[in-house]
Amino acid sequence: MPKVVVAEKAGACYGVERALELAREAAESAQQCVTLGPLIHNPKVVDELRAQGVGIADTPEDVIGGTVIIRSHGVVPAVIDELTARGIHIVDATCPYVAKVQHAAENLTAEGYFVVVVGEEGHPEVEGICAYAGSDVLVADSVDKIPSQLPSHRIGVVVQTTQTMKALTEVVSALLPQAYELRVHNTICQATQQRQEAARALAAQVEAMVVVGGRNSGNTTRLAQICREQNVRTYHIEDAEEIDPAWFAGVGTVGVTAGASTPLSQIESVVARIESL
Repeated sequence: MPKVVVAEKAGACYGVERALELAREAAESAQQCVTLGPLIHNPKVVDELRAQGVGIADTPEDVIGGTVIIRSHGVVPAVIDELTARGIHIVDATCPYVAKVQHAAENLTAEGYFVVVVGEEGHPEVEGICAYAGSDVLVADSVDKIPSQLPSHRIGVVVQTTQTMKALTEVVSALLPQAYELRVHNTICQATQQRQEAARALAAQVEAMVVVGGRNSGNTTRLAQICREQNVRTYHIEDAEEIDPAWFAGVGTVGVTAGASTPLSQIESVVARIESL
């Protein structure tokens, strides 16, 4: 039986716990309750919520009444306006740290900066941030996404909450030659940084790593990437049932970490499964 070590910081963050609590409270008090898109990037949790009466609406048009819960990643302001105009009851489960990025982007635009969002293009959190920044905004999660000439030399930077310091540093360094004035808001969530640092430290000490969380979760995927960068065997799983005993043949120590949208119960089931091998 391999020894299992759980990262010092792992699993669900404040924003996710808050969103789940709001969703469960809404399900108890509303006859009809849906989230606008998945509440969090964790398919197993989304299935559990569905069983508790919390459905999913893919678009605002799919919300036909009752209560709608705004996902933890936030939405573009126009969506809130549309739902409000239709008289839909809204429960806003946007993570407070995501809301902080949205307002930082909005303020930078109002102050005349060209806004660069360090993040994944198409990610729902990033789409919401961009909407607050306005129509003229650049999304870049790597240096090769930065054009040779930006429309302004006054540049303001915000960061998707689950990005890495490495990505932020590299993008900012690439922007410097084009900037007369560069204003950077480091809006990486502290919980994200703590989980990344803890995963990196643990991966350097064990023979294999298991990362628990949705494959559609950006922050969980980055944890797996960080572990692999430590040259340790890394397995990204969503559920304990995915574990293959062959992964740990001859392995003495296994590290376990989990993304910010992974509840403690899922971590515990993975640890129990590995310890039972």
